[in-house]
Amino acid sequence: MVTPEQPAPEPQANDLPTAGDAASHFQVLAAQYGSLSAQSQARLTEVTRLHAERLLRGTTALWSDFLRMKDAAQIDPLLTAPLFRDYLRDAQQRAILTGDTLREAATAAIAHEDTGLKPVLAFDYDVVVEGATLPRPVNYALVRIHPPEGVPPTKADLRPWVIIDPRSGQGSGIGGFKAESEVGIALAEGYPVYFVIFSQYPMPGQTLADVTAAEAEFLRHVRSAHPANAKPFVTGNCQGGWATMILAATHPDLIGPIVIAGVPLSPWAGRAGQNPLRYLGGMTGGALPAQMLTDLGGGLFDGAALVSNFETMNPGRDIWRKYADLFGQIDTRAAGFIDFDRWWSGFYFMNAGEIRWIIENIFVGNRLARGLAVLDDGLRIDLSRITSPLVVFASHGDAVSTVQMALRWIPDVWGTAARIREAGRTIIYTTHDSATHLSIFVSADVADNNHRRIGSVIRTIEALPPGLYEMAVQEGTQDAAPEVHFEARDMDAILALCDPADADEAFANADAMVDWLTRGYDLFLGPWLRAMTSGPAAELGRSLHPLRVQNWMLSDANPAMASLKAPAQAAREARTALDETNPFYAMERLTTDIVARQFDLMRDLREAATEIGFLALYANPLWRPREAPRGPSKAQIAAEATATADVMALVERGGYAEGIVRMCVILSRAGGQVRQDRIERFSAMLHIRDPFSSMTPEMRRKLIDVQSQIVEQAGPSAEVALMRMLRDDIDRYRAVNIVHDLMEFGPDSPADLVAKFEVLQVALRTRARGWRSPAGSEP
Repeated sequence: MVTPEQPAPEPQANDLPTAGDAASHFQVLAAQYGSLSAQSQARLTEVTRLHAERLLRGTTALWSDFLRMKDAAQIDPLLTAPLFRDYLRDAQQRAILTGDTLREAATAAIAHEDTGLKPVLAFDYDVVVEGATLPRPVNYALVRIHPPEGVPPTKADLRPWVIIDPRSGQGSGIGGFKAESEVGIALAEGYPVYFVIFSQYPMPGQTLADVTAAEAEFLRHVRSAHPANAKPFVTGNCQGGWATMILAATHPDLIGPIVIAGVPLSPWAGRAGQNPLRYLGGMTGGALPAQMLTDLGGGLFDGAALVSNFETMNPGRDIWRKYADLFGQIDTRAAGFIDFDRWWSGFYFMNAGEIRWIIENIFVGNRLARGLAVLDDGLRIDLSRITSPLVVFASHGDAVSTVQMALRWIPDVWGTAARIREAGRTIIYTTHDSATHLSIFVSADVADNNHRRIGSVIRTIEALPPGLYEMAVQEGTQDAAPEVHFEARDMDAILALCDPADADEAFANADAMVDWLTRGYDLFLGPWLRAMTSGPAAELGRSLHPLRVQNWMLSDANPAMASLKAPAQAAREARTALDETNPFYAMERLTTDIVARQFDLMRDLREAATEIGFLALYANPLWRPREAPRGPSKAQIAAEATATADVMALVERGGYAEGIVRMCVILSRAGGQVRQDRIERFSAMLHIRDPFSSMTPEMRRKLIDVQSQIVEQAGPSAEVALMRMLRDDIDRYRAVNIVHDLMEFGPDSPADLVAKFEVLQVALRTRARGWRSPAGSEP
């Protein structure tokens, strides 16, 4: 050891680097560069191939549409004139009615904005907590929904249900936009339903930390209003899902079972050639464009920018088909178009800090899923702290929140399914084959099929043993209703949907680059833009946004559109719908398909250029390789070892209640899947049979969690210990019969499940009533 009084020794000749050392070092660097270069080139080649195939498929489909158009044009010349006359009359009427529908929608949207952009909820409600009056004021409020006429009154014994809607450009209410919705389903089941709404403008200086604090206060109010009920169910849609997860991670004591729908918690996740939206932040400068727009907007970020971006993601649908289909089916689509456009064209605002936090911590930095996100008040967000059972709903047809973005956070946070079980957590995911992002919230079919099933699951989810599950639905037949069951999964089922983990390196490089850009902007350009922007200039810029100009041009404020009222009324009175077999109408619909496909081809070209450009820039081997992720710290290892020891000390402790729950957990794992009807019977037993009925919901959940951890960590010892827990012959017999009734064994019961129940009976030296062993012998 060198003391201050002792100078450091001079380096000896044999300690100095030699030319051979330098050469060896450069050889290692060259080999590393060569490996990274080959990997980068291979990935770029594969992505190019995937996009080329996608473009070829699109071009082939377009050519097929042209051939269909050629076939449709083969019309008998003798029929051409009358058929064309009928089509022209019908097209003229539809054109006038379409123009009038656009006028009505735009006028309604402007009137909606003039009256403060109230929520588009299809239900009456009362405001119970106004966020503006809280110590940390926000533009949020908690409302209670009134059951509409014809819906049974609220049931006092059901726990309340809170729905948090997305604040991402438009206003609140999409989760209760119509009767067939999340709100409608919850009301029909008799739940007290609360809804979190928000106003158009944020409070001055409002942060996401303030919003989280307000939502926690909302839940405290709900709990105080229903003191005899358990913690509330909470549903979060899209951006409302981030809010729900942040709330659950920072206030786990306030929240019950959770459902999140269409929530992109892991924006880096995806598959090469399939999910190009995740590259957009790295190619546009991350938070830089939003920060510039906010500074030019006088400190407010205009939600119209988000809506414009959303429309360009699927131009064939949102820029063309939305209007072409309205024209083609004006008799059936007009009312729905006007109602939906009232929400779509209502643009809300965020503060600079809010939009920047979202982009940097979620979309570009992926920090929320990686456990690195920190709220503005310094509170760190750790998703592993969420103790509530959780259902994740995603769709393969959702381009905004892909299945990968919705699910990849689970392995990022937990690593393995075993750790989920050991921690006593329950996570269920379920997917839809084709629903688009908005369809998840507004489609009646999705609401009736998926949200209704999720609602039935959420009632009994707390009785499900901890673990990772996929909710699957076996479609019904004439003789049997649809059957919902839960397949136990490991992380490979989710990781198989995504690119390898090393693909995250490019996104980490992009995050570093755009962070440097935004810091430079904050130092140099940002202060100048803020100083040069005045309130009137910001307001003028907002009023000239193309979507607002479009609304003005299509509304009654434009004399040309106002003049359509009389012709539209005449067209309605004279309206005779055209036979859809008319060949000219068929050619019109084919033309709609062709134009939409051309829009989609342009989108595919843009996405190919975006992904290839992103990988060429950020997956380049010239970037310095990042350090390998660190493993768990010594403190974490010691804490996990202590927790394991604590659980193992409980293997032989307990009695009648613990024995029943442990047997149910053992059998749930033996069968490979857990059917919903069994979970419902188990949940009913916990509520009506002693000694479970006298327990609080928290006590019952803890009982299930502890016994699940014992089964996970003790293995066969947990089965052997049952005999020492159930010492009384009558208790053993009663326990075995209760479990037998819950399982409802039948000819179609899995062999592993039947065999495991036989093992438990042998271990307890008793038999259930009427039990026939696997060999078929009588008990």
